Amino acid sequence: MATKLFIVDDHYMIIEGIRSLVQHEKGIEWIGHAMNAASCLAFLKKQLPDIILMDISLPDKSGIDLCGEVKEKYPSVFIIGLSTFNQQSFIEKMMDNGASGYVLKNVTQEELVQAIEVVSKGKTYLSDEASQTLRKSKDAGIVLTRREKEVLQMIAEGLTNNEVAAKLFISPLTVDTHRKNLLVKFEVNNTAHLIKKAATLNFFD
Repeated sequence: MATKLFIVDDHYMIIEGIRSLVQHEKGIEWIGHAMNAASCLAFLKKQLPDIILMDISLPDKSGIDLCGEVKEKYPSVFIIGLSTFNQQSFIEKMMDNGASGYVLKNVTQEELVQAIEVVSKGKTYLSDEASQTLRKSKDAGIVLTRREKEVLQMIAEGLTNNEVAAKLFISPLTVDTHRKNLLVKFEVNNTAHLIKKAATLNFFD
């Protein structure tokens, strides 16, 4: 089954450029495009793609807000942020709003196809430049204690507070305190966002 791809971008040259990059790929089926948020939402009422390549700057709504809205209404659709902006805040906001990937508009054919393949499997993909940007922010920013790293790793593996407590020989209350501290340090409000952000910042390397 080919991955059904849809693009949302307000520049026709970008749409045509990306379409030309993927049109001969056997595993990708181009099903259409929208040039603003309203057209995108109207299209999704009729047909659902597997992946949306979504521009961050749209004329009628921020792509970041649209990403959150689409993920809320259609959680099965994967979204890859598409932007000229290689800035930490844009990348993080897009990922926090449910995007599974982030690529820049100077993306090569090889990298774009790789991004689509990775995200279609339910994994996260960041272009090399976006990944480097986040790695720099990590180097300058979030510092974890050895115990916090252990707790973070176990949370990512799906362990409950009680299970983490048993493995580390500490109380569940202490685990909960570490979990809350991690949420504060990563500036997220739930465990799912914590794991996703920690992954994009390469804390599980």
